[in-house]
Amino acid sequence: MNKTILAHFALFALNMLYGANHLLAKGVMPKYLGPNAFIFLRALTTTVLFITIFLLFIRERVAVRDLPRLAITGFFGVAVNQLFFFNGLEITSPINVGIIMTSAPILVVILSYFIRKEKITLLKAIGVFIGAVGAIALTTFGKQPGFDSPLGDLFIFINALSFSIYLIIAKPLMNKYRPITVITYNFLFGIVFISCYPEVWSDISAAEFSVFPAVIWWKIAFVVFGATFFTYLLNVFALKHVSPSVSGSYIYTQPMLVMVFTVVFTYFGWTADYVGAITIEKAVYMLMIFLGVYLISRSSYIQRKRKARGDKL
Repeated sequence: MNKTILAHFALFALNMLYGANHLLAKGVMPKYLGPNAFIFLRALTTTVLFITIFLLFIRERVAVRDLPRLAITGFFGVAVNQLFFFNGLEITSPINVGIIMTSAPILVVILSYFIRKEKITLLKAIGVFIGAVGAIALTTFGKQPGFDSPLGDLFIFINALSFSIYLIIAKPLMNKYRPITVITYNFLFGIVFISCYPEVWSDISAAEFSVFPAVIWWKIAFVVFGATFFTYLLNVFALKHVSPSVSGSYIYTQPMLVMVFTVVFTYFGWTADYVGAITIEKAVYMLMIFLGVYLISRSSYIQRKRKARGDKL
């Protein structure tokens, strides 16, 4: 029971780190560091840390036939995911980022239908429809001039789509290998793909690291260590003691956490003022997405209960 409670604390903590990340990372770009250079620095550092842990404590062998799948998960789960996230975050509001990210469970259901041929029940279909309407309305009608960007919102949506593809493809690997093994290979392949993007090197050459003030280095360190490496470790710990569905449900806290951090960070002067991006209209669209995801989760719960009763019979 104690470990289960700790797992819930870990899930809430990692989503707090993600919520703060949206604001602090945006404070670095593009004045000090371009989004693509930021991604490279984040991915490279995290790759080195995970390889170190893997070599010291894991050393699990991976079948050669699984390397292509690991390369694909590295492409979608690290390279595409991060490139679109940071480039989207640079030009849209952190509020929109937090809300759009909650559409990931809806995208997983849709993609699972096409990729894994998983059945979509009527309740799931209703949930997908309501959530999709909320997400589309947010990015088309809920824009706040001076804060939001349709292109940035699109990039964040592609980021959520890419991460959803990663979750579906990585699931068999997570069942076969230890999570640290899969994550290490994901980042190893991911940093290779990121290095192939020319804009990465343009951003790096343009960055004047020697003139970065201390506060910028602290923000970079938070994003690299706190919101990347540490969050992965917290998630691995949590998944040992709670189900993936419970873990995934904590993503719904991110929009609210981002809004809280927006007010707090603005008050202390740690970030630019994005309070104007918070509107009642966005709150309504956010609730629509939440309702859609709830109906999807409820449908999955009912299906599992029915399957369990069928197995017993």
